[in-house]
Amino acid sequence: MKVSLNRAMAATALVLALFAAIRSQTQTQTQRTQLIQNDEVKVWRSLVLPNSPLTMHRHDHGRVIIPLQGGTMNIVDQSGAKEAHVWETGKAYWLPANPPNIMHADVNAGDKPIEVVVVELQKEK
Repeated sequence: MKVSLNRAMAATALVLALFAAIRSQTQTQTQRTQLIQNDEVKVWRSLVLPNSPLTMHRHDHGRVIIPLQGGTMNIVDQSGAKEAHVWETGKAYWLPANPPNIMHADVNAGDKPIEVVVVELQKEK
């Protein structure tokens, strides 16, 4: 597990460097942009605008969330159950894999955009 987390941290550092250029662009819609994908890791940027959630999806593997612009994100599953996450800009958070057959949407509970980098490990322990 320690090796996987070290790999995730190294990938995160690389991604954050890439964001110096990407971040300056003005975004007008909620979106998920794939940055890296291989057998070890998937890395993407998500921008979630207020009142504009990401579509229902799921994660088969654990992931690290690094907010570039923090806020309160509600993770709402298909049954309507809501889990609030307060993400501070520049900190890192761990979220485990989703339970089997459970989908969720990411809903920005604030009035400003939330922008995160997500590093999802692709291999089990």
